[in-house]
Amino acid sequence: MKSKKNSSQERSFRHTFKNQFVSLPKGKYIVDVVAGKRGPEADVNLLRKQQKNFSELQDFTGDKAYIGAERTTTPKKKPPKRELTAEEKESNKLISQSRIYVEHLIRIIKIFRVASERFRLHSF
Repeated sequence: MKSKKNSSQERSFRHTFKNQFVSLPKGKYIVDVVAGKRGPEADVNLLRKQQKNFSELQDFTGDKAYIGAERTTTPKKKPPKRELTAEEKESNKLISQSRIYVEHLIRIIKIFRVASERFRLHSF
């Protein structure tokens, strides 16, 4: 007999969408937006695709979801069963201070639900 999946688990994978924003330093302008991508795709893979649209000299700053992407500065992850050194913590703090403006942009976009749902009108 086939086992039933938990209905809440089944629902959580059905219509998930990812949004990604590229902005200038200090979050003054949004330069590029990826909205409504399929949820199962990793954030770092979305960034790798988008980096092709930018100059090779362009550097990026991201959160821990973008570890491993080229030309991207990310915070250091805490190793299993160990703590970060004081230098690594200070480095993470500096990266976070520069990213806070982008996090505020993401907050505004979520509050106004600009990219929260996909437009599903089918034309005739």
